[in-house]
Amino acid sequence: MRLLVFGANGQVGYELCRLGGLDGMEVIGLAHEDADITRPTEVDRAVGTSHCYAVINVAAFTAVDRAEAESETAYAVNRDGAANVARAAARHGAPVVHLSTDYVFDGSKRAAYVEDDPVAPLGVYGASKEAGEQAVRKAHDRHIILRTSWVFGAQGHNFVKTMLGLGGEHEEIGVVDDQWGCPTAAGDLARAIVGLCRQLGPNAWGTYHFCGVGRTTWLGFAREIFDQRARITGTPPPLLRTLATADHPAAAARPANSELCCGRFAATFGIMPRPWREGLTEVLERLLT
Repeated sequence: MRLLVFGANGQVGYELCRLGGLDGMEVIGLAHEDADITRPTEVDRAVGTSHCYAVINVAAFTAVDRAEAESETAYAVNRDGAANVARAAARHGAPVVHLSTDYVFDGSKRAAYVEDDPVAPLGVYGASKEAGEQAVRKAHDRHIILRTSWVFGAQGHNFVKTMLGLGGEHEEIGVVDDQWGCPTAAGDLARAIVGLCRQLGPNAWGTYHFCGVGRTTWLGFAREIFDQRARITGTPPPLLRTLATADHPAAAARPANSELCCGRFAATFGIMPRPWREGLTEVLERLLT
């Protein structure tokens, strides 16, 4: 099974490429410099020459605050780029798997979000990703849209690496404690994508959620990061100070609740997400040992 991955230099794309060669699977990973998804001709050429079984788009503009000031770029990548990938996949007869985000929701729901809940993004990043979802649905009938949340890994920029950096420089760190979500290891997400690709068929197409099991706040996430770091390296954790969202002004609003329900994904593909703390352990061992 050959998979073509756009966004190979990102967190999830990197992990997908690491899986290449396992169980007869081949992964062709394309970074931005290999194929710019905002350029339809480049995308079509890449898909057409790959002779792939499925196309996976994990390329995205993910700088949430920067998106407020760079909305044209955010939409060019997250909406128009997604459409280019889906159209090329449709033209060449390959299904498309498109990665989306919890930020399509406004966070006002008290329970976990299911796939059919109304979308209501709070900022440009979420709105551009929601527009990308619509573009994929319009461009290609054989699509999987996979929403996830709070992704972290050994590659790229993410909350875990930010906390480790701050923890090495400061004895006290303030972290927001009134935003809830489900951290997701990039490696777990990559394995889930490969697993679903092995089961693509008429009953699979649609929108799904996949994230780590267990909800927490950013403060709870940070506390676990430093507790696990202490077990691995013996480094004492810094003092963590509770912040409210209002205490940490940002250009873009964040949803107060980003918890996603993964029941539809598990029922369709038989793949159960694991507790996010287990994924965190793997990532920290790679980063710290």
